[in-house]
Amino acid sequence: MSDNTYGRPTVDAPTEDAVYRKITLRLMPLLFVSYLLAFLDRINVGYAQLQMKTDLGFSDAVYGLGAGIFFLSYLLFEVPSNLLLERVGARLTMLRIMFLWGITSAATMFVASPMQFYVVRFLLGLFEAGFFPGIILYLTYWYPSTRRGAVTGQFMFAIPVAGIIGGPISGWIMSHMGGVGGYAGWQWMFLIEGLPTAILGVVCFLVLKNRPSEAPWLTESEKAVVHQVLESDTGSVKSGHTSAFAEFRQAVTDPRVWLLTLIYFATACANYTFTFWLPTIIKGLGVSDLAMVGWYSAIPYAFAGAGVLLVCKSSDRFKERRWHVGGSLIIAAVGLALTPQLQNSLALTLALLSFVGFFQFGAGIAFWAIPPTYLSKGAAAVGIGLVSSIGVVGGFVSPTLLGFIKTQTGSLSNGIYFISAVMVVGGLAVLLALPRKAVRVGVAANTSA
Repeated sequence: MSDNTYGRPTVDAPTEDAVYRKITLRLMPLLFVSYLLAFLDRINVGYAQLQMKTDLGFSDAVYGLGAGIFFLSYLLFEVPSNLLLERVGARLTMLRIMFLWGITSAATMFVASPMQFYVVRFLLGLFEAGFFPGIILYLTYWYPSTRRGAVTGQFMFAIPVAGIIGGPISGWIMSHMGGVGGYAGWQWMFLIEGLPTAILGVVCFLVLKNRPSEAPWLTESEKAVVHQVLESDTGSVKSGHTSAFAEFRQAVTDPRVWLLTLIYFATACANYTFTFWLPTIIKGLGVSDLAMVGWYSAIPYAFAGAGVLLVCKSSDRFKERRWHVGGSLIIAAVGLALTPQLQNSLALTLALLSFVGFFQFGAGIAFWAIPPTYLSKGAAAVGIGLVSSIGVVGGFVSPTLLGFIKTQTGSLSNGIYFISAVMVVGGLAVLLALPRKAVRVGVAANTSA
């Protein structure tokens, strides 16, 4: 360390880089796998419905409502869960969340009626609430804003990877496990993909530490480096002793929270249109083999993964968020709106969906580097929870709306056009309403445009 002009010790770049390489190697693999299982448990219903709708006599509207109702309970319990994480720490929070949602996901195998389907999906949302914004908040305890875009991208890269491996795995289980022990393939899929999450929750409790000061694998000098970096970072969230009510009031009266909520709503509509209906779109193109549906689904997700890495890396490199998020979202919207015109060609549809996935997931994940920097420090903890919980209602709106439209018209086209328009609105909100300087990494949240 050396002293700067004002007498405050600073950290030289090689030392800081070495410390954060060590932290990343310790934290990110476990967080990555945790979120991969989270997203797999969230979207595998998109593959299960290819069998369970027939077995249980569910309509597309029933499936769409069940897929979406997850997000209503998620909305109700997201902020309380994030507040609890601040008080009890990440270890206990992840144990509670992952164990309960893993068991609930596995229990979906016993669903036999629409009401049971709705209840299980509601419980799944209730138990998973707080996991994602909790990790976003958790990262602010370890990483400065200048590094947060990259690590957020690494953590959320689990989303496309879940799609890449989840499709083939889910398709294989449903194709080959049907009838084993008297259970259908979709029932085995929920069991096999749900239980590992509960086990990993215990692993997270045993391995993770709440903050750098508690990490025995960091030396005292390394802890001092992290402390200094975070204290010097204008975009980091500092914890305090403000009451929960005061934090909540500050967040809900902050217009920046509601602007970010609108933007995230648009990205959530886009992402869950993609994840919940991609298998249906592919099957509708004449692919009857469920294993092949899974393999074809992996192709757009592979491009989505490339988009996550490249958009987030570019955003950090150029220290710019607005065009990377807003511009990518608008480009993806145009591509999505064109997909109904290609529904007679599997190859062209997969190519266009791959293009959409690249920009859509790149935008959606790069977005999460904005809230911890843009929001005021007092509003950040609750604000991130509000943005995630209210914005993710888009995950309820898009599958429910598309399921209703498909039941009424036999086609997803009008629903896809509507979601594309929502994405354009979200992209324009990023470009026109977010102050340019206020979302640059390392710039104070209250900087004016």
